This record gives sequence, C-alpha cells and structure tokens, in this order.
Amino acid sequence: MPLHDWSRVESGIFHAFHTAWITGIQNSLNAGLLPENYYALAEQHAGDYVADVLALHVPPTPEQLSPPVYSDDETAGGTALAEAPPKISQHEKIELDIIEIQRYLSIRHLSSHRIVALLEIVSPGNKNNQARYDTFVHTTVDAVRRRVNVLLVDVHQTGRFDQDGINACIRNMLSPHSTPIIDKPRHSTLASYCPDPPRSVDIYVEHVAPEMSLPDMPIFLNPDRYVNVPLEATYLEAWKGMPSFWRNVVLGNSVS
Repeated sequence: MPLHDWSRVESGIFHAFHTAWITGIQNSLNAGLLPENYYALAEQHAGDYVADVLALHVPPTPEQLSPPVYSDDETAGGTALAEAPPKISQHEKIELDIIEIQRYLSIRHLSSHRIVALLEIVSPGNKNNQARYDTFVHTTVDAVRRRVNVLLVDVHQTGRFDQDGINACIRNMLSPHSTPIIDKPRHSTLASYCPDPPRSVDIYVEHVAPEMSLPDMPIFLNPDRYVNVPLEATYLEAWKGMPSFWRNVVLGNSVS
C-alpha cells in the first residue's frame, strides 16, 4: 500500500493510527519474530515532546552494569549479520568521539529488564516546532550513545524544521567531527542505528516516496544480530482499523 498524506488530518488522528500500528508491530515481534529471551513492549512517554516507542527488552544479566558483553542466550536467534546483511539501499559506519561517549552514564535498577532496542514512530507533533524537533532528535541521539539500538520510522513529509532530513540531523549530531551529510528525502525516512562498541555506529537508511510501499527494516538486538520488522504488513492492518470517514479524508476523497 502506498504511503498516505497524513498532513490532511490533525495530529490526533495520526496518533490513533500510530497507537494501532505500534501495537501491531509489538504483536508481530512477540508472535515469533524475536528470539525466545527477548520481548517487545509499547511504552508511553510523558509529555508531548517524545513519541511513544516500542522497546525491546531482555532479562537482566550481570553484564548490564558494564559495556555490553553478550551471552550465548542473547546472541541466539534473529538473523546473523555476517550471514545475511540487511537489504537496505544506504549503509554507512560512522565513528563516535570517545569523549562524547564518556559524557553519558546509564544507571538502571537491577530489577528492571534491560532495554536493548527502541522503535520510534515519528508523530507530527515531534516536528511542528523547533523545540519539539530538537528534543526528539536529542532523545534519539542520547539513546544511541547509551548503546541502545534504534529503528526510526518517519512517514511524514519533511517540513520547515527537518528539511535536510531527520536522519541527517541525527547522524551529524552523532558524529559532529565528520563531514556533514544532507539527505533531502522526498518523503519518508526509515533509519536503523546499531551502536558497535566502543566507538562506531552502523546506520541503515531507506527513503520511501509516496508511491512506494514500506520495506521491512532491521532492528538490531546487538551488533551481530537483527530481526526484520514487517512495517508494511502492520501498517496495512492498522489502516484497515481506521474509521472509513478518516481514511477518506487522508486519501483526499470528498466526505459529507
């Protein structure tokens, strides 16, 4: 199904769709796509600045207090990067400044299950003013620097505050001393960020034009393993659940 123009409706209508979509992705991942020791859970963040996210968890291990050392249980399952690299059109590895990494300290309660990845679906409210856009970008960058894998899904047209592309902004902030890039995407940006300790990040990017369907995108469990997220199939299911009145508005059809 080609991407829709969600600018035809207010942000609250997309939020309803967003809620159904992220729930569908959660159900698909937990129905067998994730390895046995992992699970996905939709989480709501307080305030308007941060999008609701889907977090991938793994039960706590002693290693969570030190830089990641993956046990046999954690590396089992998923797709091995070495055996089948993601079929994504753009891939680059960027180097992080070690000084930047050392500024961040993640303290987690021992009773909580460790977050290894986040899936973020961008909402219009994340990009409707400079402060909200900056907060969203900084939150994503902070997660990657804390060695959390991130899959970013933005199905909205670029606007005043993200005209160079949201991935370009995140990528340039992650590696401020490298040559800046400008994406200038036509419409949608899908970007998967995989921190590879201690100093690099792999970035996989697809830009999806309005007439295209959403490709499956990798979300990494660790630097060597990933699972493909069925974005198109779950988008279609969420779309079918939307009221017909609002589907017609999004499609640009006349409504009475």
